Amino acid sequence: MTDGTTKEKIRSPQPTHRAALLGAMFLMATSAIGPGFITQTTAFTAKLGAAMAFAILVSVLIDIAIQLNVWRVVGVSGRRAQDLGNAVAPGAGYLLAALDVFGGVVFNIGNVAGCALGLNALLGLDFKIGGMLSAAFAIGVFLIRRAGVAMDRIVIVLGIVMIAMTLYVVFVSGPPFGEALTQTVAPEQVDFLVITTLIGGTVGGYIVYAGAHRMIESGVQGTEHVRAITRSSINGILITALMRVLLFLAVLGVVAGGVELAADNPAPSAFEHAGGEAGLRVFGLIMWSAAITSVIGASYTSVSFLVSFSDWIERHRNHLVVAFIVISTAIYLAIGKTPVNLLILAGALNGLILPVGLGVILWVAGRRRDLLHDYRYPTWLLVLGVVAWCVSLYVGWQALSGIDDLWN
Repeated sequence: MTDGTTKEKIRSPQPTHRAALLGAMFLMATSAIGPGFITQTTAFTAKLGAAMAFAILVSVLIDIAIQLNVWRVVGVSGRRAQDLGNAVAPGAGYLLAALDVFGGVVFNIGNVAGCALGLNALLGLDFKIGGMLSAAFAIGVFLIRRAGVAMDRIVIVLGIVMIAMTLYVVFVSGPPFGEALTQTVAPEQVDFLVITTLIGGTVGGYIVYAGAHRMIESGVQGTEHVRAITRSSINGILITALMRVLLFLAVLGVVAGGVELAADNPAPSAFEHAGGEAGLRVFGLIMWSAAITSVIGASYTSVSFLVSFSDWIERHRNHLVVAFIVISTAIYLAIGKTPVNLLILAGALNGLILPVGLGVILWVAGRRRDLLHDYRYPTWLLVLGVVAWCVSLYVGWQALSGIDDLWN
């Protein structure tokens, strides 16, 4: 017996399950670490300085509360988020799927643009050529016979590459570690808008479901895997947090020295100031790794919201993922740049998906024990989820305010 368990015996995960959970963790983490993640972290660090550490800490704690609930409910029920939505209220799952797929397409345009930016900084490639080559790489992943296994391994390797390269820049830039540590608990300023933006960027939209959907599709589901599901959901957020902290420290080392970053493109500016030409190349590798894993994560997860609606979709799943990537890349090539207005609109939808989807998850946790196979859901976890849901409402409200910018 364990917290919230039924009488079913808790089993240690088998090697194949451990590999699946590791892949799910990194898919969630690398889906969150995209071009927007890098740009936001850089810009907010330049704005807040060492006080950014407090914003990161608060956002990580809320992210953990959200992911604990999402992974627990999806994992124990063995159902994807859209299926749970339709079970709670007819049509709710279709609404959630529509919001996710549309937001996924638009954000994928930005992800392809991030790939192009990364290859330009790394190799000096033309932006359109870089975008096409990156799309071809992502498509190749899903055309491999064992696409799921290939995807898991690629996101793990590239996730480790991003962390290692950012750690290198931390040592080069020499940030004030003591000040950062002090302001983690005693910040000179607190910016709640920054905190909510970090939360939306880490667990908003499709990202919150990326790892959970991958987990159950790999066969890890049911009450017997509760302990492994819980541990993996926390570890996935901690991987994201590690990258956020390292990136924050790398940029802090630059801005603490009095350097003013380029307003229009602060991230490469920070890396170039830290390491010169080599720093810029490292930025290119980090940006490409972040963007290509986000292309893979967005494409895989968006299509996962459709597969339960039709056997035909399930049979042609990988081809639909390829089509998803092709459409995103074609739009990017047609417009020639990241569509700012569309990204604002997608950001608003991203903010809406979080409270809608999390609301469904918490309703299942608190009122639909039948969907959880008579699993007794822990009260403490439900309370944490409700608190996080209230925060998600504010995140959604802030995201919706971006629509005003779309038209003004």
